Amino acid sequence: MSTYLGMPTVRPHPDTPPAAPLRWGPSFPQAARQTLRDEQLRANLRTATRTIRDKRRRVTAELGDWEQLRDAGAAIKADVMSRLPELLIELEANVTARGGVVHWARDAAEANAIVTGIVRAAGAREVVKVKSMATQEIGLNDALAAVGVDAVETDLAERIVQLAGDMPSHILVPAIHRNRAEIQEIFAHRMGDAPPGLSDEPRALAMAARAHLRARFLRAEVAISGANLAIAETGTVAVVESEGNGRMCLTLPRVLVTAMGIEKVLPTFADLEVFLQLLPRSSTGERMNPYTSMWTGVTPGDGPSEFHLVLLDNGRTRALADELGRQALHCIRCSACLNVCPVYEHTGGHAYGSVYPGPIGAILTPQLLGLGDEGGPFGAHDPTGSLPFASTLCGACYEACPVKIDIPSALIHLRERALHPDGGHPPTATDLAMGAAARVLASGRLLRLAGRAAALVGRVTGGRPIHRLPWPGSLWTRVRDVPGLPRRSLSAWWRDRGSR
Repeated sequence: MSTYLGMPTVRPHPDTPPAAPLRWGPSFPQAARQTLRDEQLRANLRTATRTIRDKRRRVTAELGDWEQLRDAGAAIKADVMSRLPELLIELEANVTARGGVVHWARDAAEANAIVTGIVRAAGAREVVKVKSMATQEIGLNDALAAVGVDAVETDLAERIVQLAGDMPSHILVPAIHRNRAEIQEIFAHRMGDAPPGLSDEPRALAMAARAHLRARFLRAEVAISGANLAIAETGTVAVVESEGNGRMCLTLPRVLVTAMGIEKVLPTFADLEVFLQLLPRSSTGERMNPYTSMWTGVTPGDGPSEFHLVLLDNGRTRALADELGRQALHCIRCSACLNVCPVYEHTGGHAYGSVYPGPIGAILTPQLLGLGDEGGPFGAHDPTGSLPFASTLCGACYEACPVKIDIPSALIHLRERALHPDGGHPPTATDLAMGAAARVLASGRLLRLAGRAAALVGRVTGGRPIHRLPWPGSLWTRVRDVPGLPRRSLSAWWRDRGSR
């Protein structure tokens, strides 16, 4: 036993398998080159993200106080981050007082040790799960499989991804990169109990999944869930979902284990009012979600007779120490930023190589893992260090975020940390280029000379885009074109215009 935030924690058992990493695969630029070649993937993403964001736009426009709700959500999350330790201790006290057991996990290994220990003690060889990004983050399914326990994802999209041996590519819709023909193929060949002659009609696919999962719900002794929110004041935990699978997982099994990132706590029950308006509108474009399940400890004769809450750090206190970067911990996992991001729409979630894709993943993943001298990968070309550069900084994510996370500012901050982890550094090629540009733009004479030079290049190239340049220009044209340059400089055009 050891302590964390003053609370006892469990060190991993020697037989516990190592946790799967939060990230895998190549850097973002390398992975994006592969996904950009998949035209079907891009078509699926384009259709899905535009549909979701159009629905969101309509339902948020119905509320005259939408901006005030966003302000309230941002203020509550900022308050939580300012006093997180005391709120977590209050949450533990209230969960314990109502018959639950609270476990504190500093990292993935500790969390996996705790959960596998609970499942083994219950004698279960199979568990049902309601969608939990925290368990994906720590690689829990692999840890359970290593001790002979089958973890069955019950969210429809999660089950599709699991059966396909795939990885999620979206926070809200993990199988967004699959169309219904692909899903029919997966069910027919991987489900095992798919009905013969299964069509690709959405209702037929949903009914096949329902029959497939129902038997597992009824025989499950242990369920594992995530948590959207937890209330320190009462010890209440809440899950919101759209399919009803969560309700089945949270009520039928004898043992319930909830793995929750420590940032999900809220101070009071009244705070739910704000987030239960922000979350469904921002995520699915609904006025309210179909299923909101809340439980407080254990109630004899009603629901699970044993409840365990695993509070997961896994890099979150490191993120909390960064005054600007800690905004990532405000995230309520609505995925609104993904649905408006031009980079995500073209590359998809797999290119991010993380459980958390899109703009929020680009700032959350590097902080959970650490950058440079913090023990994580180093530099813009390493897997984690490349993520803050996976953005155009257009600001659409900030405008869509229901709790007003300033993702563009956080991205710039993390870019600086990825490139210069020690704070002091010799000038890089980028620094020299920006310095030269600043000098040219500050001088009328130099700007005119630069304009004439650009016009000369424009005449030579015929105003066409430039696809390839020699080094060091090749560093730019390797991933993008140089736009066609005009054949006349702005100053020459203005001078000729004034003479007419």
